[in-house]
Parts: sequence; C-alpha cells; structure tokens
Amino acid sequence: MKLSKNAKIILKGSFLKKDKEGNVIESPEDMFERVAENIASAEKIYNPKANLKKIEENFYKIMANLEFLPNAPTLRNAGREFQQLAACFVLPVPDSIEGIFEAVKNMALIQKSGGGTGFSFSRLRPEGSRVKETQGVASGPVSFMKVFDTATGAIREGGVRRGANMGILRVDHPDTLKFITCKKKANEFTNFNISVALTQKFMRALQEDKDFKLIDPRTKKVAQKIKARKIFNLICQMAWLNGEPGVIFIDEINRHNPTPKLGKIEATNPCGEVNLLAYESCNLGSINLSKMVKNGEIDWNKLKNLTHLGIHFLDNVIDKTNFPLPKIKEMTRANRKIGLGVMGFADFLIKLGIPYDSNRALNLAKKIMRFINEESKDASRDLAQKRGVFPNFKKSIYAKKGLRLRNATTIAIAPTGTLSLIADTSPSIEPIFAPIYLEIVTLFKKPLLVINSLFKKMAQEQEFYSKKLIQKVLASGSCRGIKEIPKDVQEIFVCAHDVSPEWHVKIQGAFQKYTDNSVSKTVNLSENAKKEDVKKIFMMAYKFNLKGLTIYREKSRKEQILNTCKCKITN
Repeated sequence: MKLSKNAKIILKGSFLKKDKEGNVIESPEDMFERVAENIASAEKIYNPKANLKKIEENFYKIMANLEFLPNAPTLRNAGREFQQLAACFVLPVPDSIEGIFEAVKNMALIQKSGGGTGFSFSRLRPEGSRVKETQGVASGPVSFMKVFDTATGAIREGGVRRGANMGILRVDHPDTLKFITCKKKANEFTNFNISVALTQKFMRALQEDKDFKLIDPRTKKVAQKIKARKIFNLICQMAWLNGEPGVIFIDEINRHNPTPKLGKIEATNPCGEVNLLAYESCNLGSINLSKMVKNGEIDWNKLKNLTHLGIHFLDNVIDKTNFPLPKIKEMTRANRKIGLGVMGFADFLIKLGIPYDSNRALNLAKKIMRFINEESKDASRDLAQKRGVFPNFKKSIYAKKGLRLRNATTIAIAPTGTLSLIADTSPSIEPIFAPIYLEIVTLFKKPLLVINSLFKKMAQEQEFYSKKLIQKVLASGSCRGIKEIPKDVQEIFVCAHDVSPEWHVKIQGAFQKYTDNSVSKTVNLSENAKKEDVKKIFMMAYKFNLKGLTIYREKSRKEQILNTCKCKITN
C-alpha cells in the first residue's frame, strides 16, 4: 500500500487497533482486511453458499487501492467490539420534558458509539408559553439545545473525537430569531452546526417582500407576523459573521422524500448531506474519482464496477451494524438508506486538465453523477432481486414506478474531510483549498501540512519545486500570480478562493441534480465579502433547487480548520 505521511498519522491516531497501553497493534493492511472480512460475512444471511473469500477480496482491493472508503465508524469499528458502523442518525425531540431528555439519553448512546446526530427542535413550544401541568413558563428550543450541547461536550464520540450535532429550526417557529443568533458568541453551542429550515411559503413572502407568519407549533395559532426580509437579513448577517446558520430548503427535501407515507423529513445529519426520518440512520461511502482517470481518459468501466461494489458493500454494512437503539435498528432496516458519494473531484479535473470553474467541469459533474446515480440504482435493483426490496417498499415512491430497489436512497455526497486525507486526494466535490495548506485535526497537537500530491508531482517533473516555493504558496493560498509556477499549471490548479461564489453553487447544483439525498459543500467567501454577497448566494441556491447550503467567509472565526499562513516550515 502507498499511503501518504498524513494518512499514516491519521490511521495510527484514530483508526488502527490499540492494546490496553495504547500501542498500535494492527497495520493499515490489517485494518482493511478486518473491515473487508467483517462486511463480506453479511453474505451468509442471504446465501450460505456464497464465495466469501472472493467478496472479501473485492472489498479489500477497493479500500486498499484507496478507490473507495466507507465512513469513519465502519473503518474504526467493523470486526471490533462496538460494531457500530453507521455515521448519521436523526432523533425526534418531542414537546415534553420526558421526550426531550429521552432524546438526550439516546444522543449520548449514539455518540458513544461513534455516530453524529441531527435534531429538529421545531416541535418544541416557544419561549414564554404556558406549561399546563406546572403553570410554569416554557424556556423554548434554544434553551433546551444547551442541554444537548453540554451533554455532547462531556462525551468523546466513540472514545476518539467529540460528538457532532445538527440543530434545525423551522423558519416559521416563533423563536426563529433567537435560534438564528444563538451562535453569535464564539463559545456558544460549540458542539452544534445549525441550519434554518426555509419553507416555500417563506421564500415566496421574501420574494414578494411580504409579512410572514410565525406559528406556535403547539396551538397552531399565529404568534407573530414579521417581514420575511427581516428574518432573511438576520440569517445572512449571522452567516456572514461566522458561517452559521446554514440553510436547508425543507420543502425541496420533502419533494424528494422516498417514503412520504411514513412521515415528513424534519432534520439532517450533522453535515447536512443525509435527510432522515426520526430514528433513521445511514451509512456512507465515497468513490475516489481521482483514481478513475487512466491515460488522460475517464475509466467508465472501472467506475461502474466500483459503484456496484460500493452499493453492495454499504448494503452489507446495514446487516452488520450493531445499532445503539432498537427503534433505530427497526427504522434503518425497514428503509435501508445508504449514501454512496464521491471525493477527489478537484484532483480528477486536474488530471483531465479541466479548470474547476468552467463549463467543461460543470457538464462533467452532471455526466459523472448521473452515471453513478443510474448505476447505483441498477446495483440496488440487482440486490433486490437476490435479497428482496426494502421492507417499506410499498410505502415508497418506487412502488408506483415499479422500480424494485433494495435501498430507499443510494446517493449522498459527504464532506469526506478525514477520508480524503487517508486517500491523499481532494475532499468531496470541493475545489482544492490550496496546493499547500495547514489542516487542523482535533486529535493532534499541531496542524498537518497538506501538499497536494498532483501539484508536488507536476512541480517536481517541471523542476520548479523548492522549499522557497512551498513557503510562497502556503502564504498565498493560491498558484495565481506566483512567477515560478507556469501559467498552464496556474490555470488548472484552481483553489477555493479563486472560484467565485456563483461557481461554487453551480457545481453543487450539478451534483445535487443526480443525488437523492443532499450534497455537503461549503461556498468559500473572501474575507472582504459583503453581506449582500451572502444574500445573493442563498437566493441562487434556492433558484438552483439545492436542498441546503453553507457559506464560510475566510477568517470569520478565530479558529478555522483549513489555513494558509506565512509561518516557516521546518520539515
């Protein structure tokens, strides 16, 4: 196996087995063998005569070649005591003290096992409401979010990293303004990402510059009328200030809900790419697109094979997962949602000589995702013939279409932050942040120096690679304007801040068109971007039928994960 220095550091720190003294007792090859053997063993449920060795070998190869990687809990826990392999969970938060603290307890169990949790707090009565049983006054959703946040802070997710949450509130909730500003202070709700669930009604009122009704979820009565523009301006102001809240377009999400008879989707996982009903979970995996280029051409046969293997792998994961709650086991196995996505898109374009912010890239994004989506459905249909459709199939949109699938969803595009470091490729569908940058990984004391392997190889081959160049590029965050770098290299290595916000949204829209869940992506804005830029981007996202959007303005937080700097590199 050819692993980068950073990959070895991350695997050793977070994924490989350790003994009681904390010494690593397995190699990366051992880890992939452990995972492959464990996931392949699910075959016995459906076919006692299955050639397990062959299936195990196929699963091992695609992981060891870094062509496909499953989500972190699967790599970490498969074949080990925990055996909790899902990454994404959504829990309901009912409007009662008993229900709220049941959700806190369930969250703790999930995060202990290595999963992230999403919640909608939209059912909770607003602050100041009367509580009939005690004649007291309700404290509202934001107040109860603090309980979840504090509990999460006390748990180390899977014993490795702190838990992650997504908090969502509908825009028509009476406490929406308080929710939008709840992360104004840097030390508030540090264990939450937050998103406002925007409705079609709200977007129409915004476009027509009308008043918008805030509805008490308990009484269903109008609590207040407020200008839609006032709410939207506050969302944009806060997003400009520190990147939160993000937005999700909840009606667009439910327009694609595969099982509408089971209820409406109210929440997503922590990074927003998986839309789940209460008590559902989902496991994810990503194809490394940068490995799909052979002699300057796309290897479509390899991509087809990987897509089918990936779907097979992820469906097996459901059967091998030790779910933290019986209700989650029941819902997950009834709908069998999985999320196959991609990483390495930017590196894929670089290998093909295509700039990220170009019509060629946009058309290729649509073509590649359409291909993966169609092949994923074929793979799911093949599995359904052998194993049966998912149990809630008759309550799904596929029943009318006569499309007999094994999985209610097959595609989701995750951020792949850690996975892309292991695979030594660009994350998800993002442009490269910079050819050389520092990445803060919570587990480690000092940031990792990330050098794009394609940039390094090209620079060495063309003999412009040097320590002085590393310092220059690290300080700049771009290839543009650095005289040592040839113009054709500058054109191909398009970095996050070289890309206009509009192109970020266009690329996300191209992938979303063929993704049945959602797409996790960040629209990078320059430090001097204006609030009007944020408004423009959110409106563009709505126009492009995105299911959600997150923006981040450079240096809008004291601590950020990806960084350029003028610091001196010593090694």
